Amino acid sequence: MTDRSQLMQTLENLLQAARFKDYCPNGLQVEGAPTVHSLVSGVTASLALIEAAVAVQADTLLVHHGLFWRGQDGRITGWLKQRLSLLLAHNINLIAYHLPLDAHPELGNNAQLGRQLGLAAQTRFGEQELGFLGARVGADGFADARALAKHVESRLNRSVTLVGPVSEPVHRIAWCSGGAQGHFEAAIAAGAQAYLTGEISEPQAHLARESGVAYLACGHHATERYGAPALGAHLAAQFGLLHQFIDIDNPA
Repeated sequence: MTDRSQLMQTLENLLQAARFKDYCPNGLQVEGAPTVHSLVSGVTASLALIEAAVAVQADTLLVHHGLFWRGQDGRITGWLKQRLSLLLAHNINLIAYHLPLDAHPELGNNAQLGRQLGLAAQTRFGEQELGFLGARVGADGFADARALAKHVESRLNRSVTLVGPVSEPVHRIAWCSGGAQGHFEAAIAAGAQAYLTGEISEPQAHLARESGVAYLACGHHATERYGAPALGAHLAAQFGLLHQFIDIDNPA
């Protein structure tokens, strides 16, 4: 177990949230128990995840997507009231790290996604250097973008939307988890032959065809379910906490 303030100081030192321009508060979003014994990690602080944390008697919930985002009107009603009420009733700490968790070079979503896919990062690119650019580990790339897509589908257990050239060899691969379609142009400028992220918007389909760089939309949730458990396991080992990752399925 550990004191919550010590846990938060460790997280701040590790993730350096102050370095990032984000659109949500990073760190402790809801104050619960002052002493942390049992930690649940997950992708999003949904009602289902909070209920699961209650069921296993966790005192702390660590997520990538918290409850509060820029543009909310601030009223505690509906879904937000439901989630907050449950956290407060059971004295559960809610800790959320968004871009800082994407970016961490070892425990972050992009680092862990690369590990899951067998990709090694060689450099970073894009706004706040959130994107990773590298190559396949222990192999000479992929025969083509279709082979890359099949590989990703097998590793993430999710179908992939592939747009752009599909028959050329792929060696230089860029990736950025979640809703990072806006980083596609930076990936192209960095020299990528294929770009992996969670989502695709209408403009990226045309850009992939016109630029000659393959675009793979692999699922927002599917690409961001590796950072939180890696961070949770790291904290559990350091502080002797009980920890489990609870994955609430999401087709998005």
